[in-house]
Amino acid sequence: MTDALKREIARNIDQKAPLLTAMSDYIFDHPETGYQEFRACRRLTEVLKNEGFEVQSGYTGLETAFRAVWNNCGGGPDIGLLCEYDALPMGHGCAHHMQGPACIGAALAVKETVRNVPYTLEVIGTPAEEVGSGGKSVMIENGAFLHHDAVLMMHGGDRCTADVKSIAYSEFLVTYTGISSHAAIAPEKGRSALEAVMLASNGLAYLRGHVADDVRMNLIVEDGGSVVNAVPDRAVARVEFRSYSRPYLDSVIERAKKVFDGAALMTETTYEIEKTGEMHNKIPILSLNELLMENALAAGAKAVSPPREKTGSTDFASVMYLVPGSCIRVAFVEKGVPAHSPTFLEKGKSPEAHEALLTAAKILGMTCADLLTDPEKLRKIKEEFARKKREDGSFS
Repeated sequence: MTDALKREIARNIDQKAPLLTAMSDYIFDHPETGYQEFRACRRLTEVLKNEGFEVQSGYTGLETAFRAVWNNCGGGPDIGLLCEYDALPMGHGCAHHMQGPACIGAALAVKETVRNVPYTLEVIGTPAEEVGSGGKSVMIENGAFLHHDAVLMMHGGDRCTADVKSIAYSEFLVTYTGISSHAAIAPEKGRSALEAVMLASNGLAYLRGHVADDVRMNLIVEDGGSVVNAVPDRAVARVEFRSYSRPYLDSVIERAKKVFDGAALMTETTYEIEKTGEMHNKIPILSLNELLMENALAAGAKAVSPPREKTGSTDFASVMYLVPGSCIRVAFVEKGVPAHSPTFLEKGKSPEAHEALLTAAKILGMTCADLLTDPEKLRKIKEEFARKKREDGSFS
């Protein structure tokens, strides 16, 4: 892509600044938690409809998800711009209010400047990132994302960077059932479900000494009985497992199930296990990260920093486990200010937040244009993804 086209994309986005910042401020002023983002969804899709995108509301069966499609000249690669817009109970303390406007700014700029090549550009609204396994995980189960050649996101933060690894995650409810009895008069007749949970917890503690260093196993007791003088016939534990490799994590979970079996055998109880959450590790595409960072410099991004080698769990990683993707983080708070904090929230409508939104739109727009006008770049990204996928997602 020529420098002239990049400058044209940047000018186009600057001209749309009033529209984009007004959208962001509206979403910030009307925070909605996961699966309740009706106002945000409506505002974003109204703009996309007015700009000629074909909009599908209720995408993949989720009421506050959407898909907005622009097809140029028929055929060509398909790039997805994914946006979140759910708030925390505290409000938009994770800056999700910026994402939809930034993606829309990028999409409109590409639509209006990249004219003579075939491509499809999609803005995908993904609800409830902060809830359970995240809305994207539900959308994957219902068939989303697999048709894209690449997917991109943005996120507000304390620096401009791209991520490398993220941690895979699985969560379960383990419910043990025993036999209730009077704990003082007839304890021999009881079979304690709580003791089964305690044994399972001890078993996991011993298992921690025989797994890879990046594995995390945590357990809390959600129900351990109601009265102290009765043997509990029901006890519930919530257990989570994490690792930077989904295949390895799955093998650890199978070993943990043997611990649960053993706890039931030792206490003569039974148990049921229910999966309540799951996210994959992302497959990092370093060539795509580098392209985003090149365009961050071209867009004049502030606080440009080296990649973040490791991050926590996110439902976007589950998408990146299936198709090539990356997320650019753009600075709007001072370095060291964490998301989900009062300071992060307070800066949500600041001039710095507006500038970051426009910068992110430019980075995404320029990167889309690179992928759409230079087939070799997209080919190399897809080859890197295929190679790393064969490596099981274990990137040491």
